[in-house]
Amino acid sequence: MRYSKDHKQETRERIIRTAARRFREDGVEAVGVAALMADAGLTHGGFYAHFPSKEALVAAACAEGFGESQTRLRRIVEARPPGERLAAMAETYLSPAHRDHPGQGCVAAAIGPEIARHPAETRAEFTRGLHGLVELAEEALRADGGDPAAAPQVVAAMVGALILARSAADKTLSDRFLEGGLEVIRRFVPQRAERSSG
Repeated sequence: MRYSKDHKQETRERIIRTAARRFREDGVEAVGVAALMADAGLTHGGFYAHFPSKEALVAAACAEGFGESQTRLRRIVEARPPGERLAAMAETYLSPAHRDHPGQGCVAAAIGPEIARHPAETRAEFTRGLHGLVELAEEALRADGGDPAAAPQVVAAMVGALILARSAADKTLSDRFLEGGLEVIRRFVPQRAERSSG
């Protein structure tokens, strides 16, 4: 039975969405192609009609995952008035909900350490996602009267704090990592009194 181009594209997109979620939940190395295809409701044999290798899917899943999480994050940030945008970004990123549900969250914190050991092509796709996260932080800093050049530091603080919060088996320590990350990020934006007097 032959399928239309639209059907093939829809199937490919379903595989990518499933992979983006599963890789963030369980890690790239822990998820095999057979299990991934079964999770997508497809047969293992059909995988290679869509991707030349698992590595090609990892790159596509990085793009999909970053796109999903950054679209949600951007909506939250842009809904807040200038002066509160970086706080909105950090509070959402360093929330218990984001910590506890990696499958819907940021790719950087979920699989960043794994991606560091992948081929250059995959790391390039991952890097495009990081650029998007940094750009969102730049926009929030600019709107809040902060220094946009500090955006990489903001992203590093958020991602690092979230990785540690997820890794800690002690919930109290995990919560402290989230709150500590928020405290660091708040220092990047001038306080309202300082802005109004300047």
